[in-house]
Amino acid sequence: MIMALAIAGTAITLHAQKFGHVISDQLVQEMPEYDSAQAEVEELRQHYMLEIERIQVEINRKIEEFSASEATMSNLIKEAKASEIQELQARLQNYSQTAQQELQQRGQTVMGPVMDKARRAIEDVAKENGLIYVFDMSGGNPIYASEESLDMMPLVKAKLGLK
Repeated sequence: MIMALAIAGTAITLHAQKFGHVISDQLVQEMPEYDSAQAEVEELRQHYMLEIERIQVEINRKIEEFSASEATMSNLIKEAKASEIQELQARLQNYSQTAQQELQQRGQTVMGPVMDKARRAIEDVAKENGLIYVFDMSGGNPIYASEESLDMMPLVKAKLGLK
């Protein structure tokens, strides 16, 4: 008898639990702050790309000069010119790596507040609706999503003032 009551109580408790789902990637991309954050990162990326292109043009020019006059150069000058080209190539590689790291870091810095704002809105809506779990559907479609799971997208968009 006690076992039957415990099982019945668990079934009632499980049935009363509420779940929700949201597509956080889509939500964030619809926020106006997302566009300005992306624009800031893109501007920085363009700046780095221009510098990378400038260095690459300089390397190509040095290689062409070297190739054109290599036959008339002494071994000492050849070594110096080859070393200069290698240094430029190393500089380009280092600059590219540093630029990539800075872009990634800047992206996280400018997107952090946007992500935090979305997360807070999701948490608020979940609390307002008595949800115990919210599943992020950004990774793709789940195998099964019950109609009893609350689609939070319209509610969170409303909380954020999005259409």
